[in-house]
Amino acid sequence: MARLTVKSVETATPNKDRREIPDGYVKGLYLIVQPSGAKSWAVRYRHGGRPRKHTLGSYPLYGLKEARERSIVALRAASEGRDPAAAQALSVDSIESAVEEFLERHVRRNYRPKSGREAERLLRSHVVEAWRGRKVGSITRADVRRMLDRIVERAPIAANRLHSITGTLFNWLIEQQIIAASPCIGLKAPAGNEDPRDRVLSDDELRQVWQAAGELGPYGAMVRLLILTGQRRGEVAGMEWGELDLENCSWTLPRERTKNHRRHEVPLSPQAVAIIKSLPRIGDKYVFSSNGTAPANNFSGNRGRLRGLLGDMPPWVIHDLRRTAASGMARQGIGLAIIEKVLNHVGGSFAGIVGVYQRHEFAEEKRAALEKWAEHVERLVNSKN
Repeated sequence: MARLTVKSVETATPNKDRREIPDGYVKGLYLIVQPSGAKSWAVRYRHGGRPRKHTLGSYPLYGLKEARERSIVALRAASEGRDPAAAQALSVDSIESAVEEFLERHVRRNYRPKSGREAERLLRSHVVEAWRGRKVGSITRADVRRMLDRIVERAPIAANRLHSITGTLFNWLIEQQIIAASPCIGLKAPAGNEDPRDRVLSDDELRQVWQAAGELGPYGAMVRLLILTGQRRGEVAGMEWGELDLENCSWTLPRERTKNHRRHEVPLSPQAVAIIKSLPRIGDKYVFSSNGTAPANNFSGNRGRLRGLLGDMPPWVIHDLRRTAASGMARQGIGLAIIEKVLNHVGGSFAGIVGVYQRHEFAEEKRAALEKWAEHVERLVNSKN
């Protein structure tokens, strides 16, 4: 095992997955490299017969020399029967180090991966950028309000999410006895209460979205597949060639990629198959990818381009396409139970005891439903305005 060097730590590059790079000099010391590029130090040891991990601090606030010194202290404590993760006081001063510790000790342990990534994005792009170099105890309520005010007009929902995760960060710092009070106390969500969305695009709006999507290359193809399949954005964006059986017009989502962790078979209409076959193949894994090694993720930029092509259409979000597909299938006379199976819902008609005993997957019914919906969409977009 090679020793870490100042140079190797500095040049360590992120992958799509979290990396732990061991140090060959101090056994148990690791450099953690997040997919975002953020780096931190951790030491692994055993306490009470169980493996434990203790975060030492973020890089570059702590360099290789300091990380080794702190890891040796922690390992010595463990050898003496003490748990360094519990015994050693949390060392936090700047807002950057506070965010790093919060992400490592709280978010990554308690949040689902998708929620954790969104929390990290909000904290790094807003909290750290707004207060870089500030001591955590110097942040005031006015500072928080100004940060939220900067984005509430253009992104009200994101402002509410930022308000929530910032409050959670400061509450966690109180629990760790880093600060005495939260600057978020008394601040309401900047965009107010969020009512459940019920936006369904009209036939004319759906036609406009479909036609505008034709101007946006692979992203536009993804939008059209969202319309035709009614599946979730992340599921379509992360579609893999290995999940597809185009000869039999089928797409199989493994349980690891579904919200309810259940394997999901999606019959593909001829229109959907034609779209997939028309796509350029970049790499062997992801259907929608710019580099062949990761799925598409430039949603906000392309969403802005799509919005620009649609002019003054009333506000809508990508998830509304799923609701529109469900509503459209219902208008075509397709039963609710079949629609729920198409959407991979586990509640509704299949909740409780019904879900336990009803194992019929409605494969043929789902195929008929999606083909009928695709035919309706095709007639709609080919009709004269």
